[in-house]
Amino acid sequence: MSPESLVADRLEIADLFTRFALLLDERRWDDAGTVFAEDVVVGSPLGGEVRGVADLVEHMRGSEIEGVATQHLTTDLLVGIDGDRASASANSLVYFFRDGRPPHRTSGLRLNCTAVRTPGGWRLGEARITLAWTHET
Repeated sequence: MSPESLVADRLEIADLFTRFALLLDERRWDDAGTVFAEDVVVGSPLGGEVRGVADLVEHMRGSEIEGVATQHLTTDLLVGIDGDRASASANSLVYFFRDGRPPHRTSGLRLNCTAVRTPGGWRLGEARITLAWTHET
């Protein structure tokens, strides 16, 4: 793999994490296929384990709380590429708020993911989300 290809793959995977955060914050569930592989497996503190993009979208829609918005900030991204698969981990700081008001809850998450190269680009094939802490105000 050329250095240019490696850099391009790392940038695309970094963008993938950004698209994941925006998908959650903007509730753009119809765009889930631009972030997740069709056979994705996601484990999270709220949803347990969910398999497949259709079930994941159903879970995310069902987890919405009327009037509560989120802002996900992703940091400390670390990517290791091995051909058409990559391991990727990051921290995520999540603010929960109501429009025009300061956050009423903040959570720190750890994301451990596997990304896979698909014909449409890199997608998350597996995501394990671990709650590190929560602060309620």
